[in-house]
Amino acid sequence: MATSPLQLKYVTKLAGARVLVLGGTSGIGFAVAAAALEHGATVIISGSQAHRLESALARLKQAYPDPSYHHRLSGYTCDLGVPEKLEENLSSLFKQSTTTAAVQQQEQSPPSPLIDHIVFTAGDSPQITPVSDVTVDYIQKTGSVRFLGPLILAKLAPKYMTATSNSSITLTSGSQSLKPLPKWTVLVAYGCAVEGMARGLAVDLLPIRVNCVAPGAILTELFDSIPAERRQSVLEQMSKDTLIGQ
Repeated sequence: MATSPLQLKYVTKLAGARVLVLGGTSGIGFAVAAAALEHGATVIISGSQAHRLESALARLKQAYPDPSYHHRLSGYTCDLGVPEKLEENLSSLFKQSTTTAAVQQQEQSPPSPLIDHIVFTAGDSPQITPVSDVTVDYIQKTGSVRFLGPLILAKLAPKYMTATSNSSITLTSGSQSLKPLPKWTVLVAYGCAVEGMARGLAVDLLPIRVNCVAPGAILTELFDSIPAERRQSVLEQMSKDTLIGQ
């Protein structure tokens, strides 16, 4: 008796979808890009530095050497660190990601150049500063990528996205919003603000779904910015703050 072929319902949900990952060159964003690619999506990653973008694309192609993955992968630089150029840079990223020419390079017969899912994991190395030392300039610079970035992205995104409830925008904050460490007040404030932003956008951007994920401490390339002599003690302190000590 012949058996029916296995019908997969869950691991194919991203098949044919177009996914844009901001901050996709390292850490959580890189893992999201790899997972989306593995599950059949066409993936566009962005980062602020061209050499890191090229490295990330090369690593993804090495991890998935079959050419069928390569034509579903591309990347563009987008600097979110300069508030005055934020809207211009994000507009450029969206246009590059959705032009017919760019899509045709990735897909044989693309049904639409529009984006189905956006994941925002972009960030920069945080400068931990006690409240007694903060300045207006520090507060503004700290919020450029973390707060202004996702907000301006949300302003522009609907024009370039498929407007259905199957589409989504996922933002990231951090567990420090719920359990702050000393001297993290400004960073915690922005984390809470992003979570509030997601709630508002979930209403304003209907039918597109908007959610926010608050990950705990994850050992990524971001920790490379911590001086080597302090890194281990920082990791140990963060481990103590988790239930399982890891």
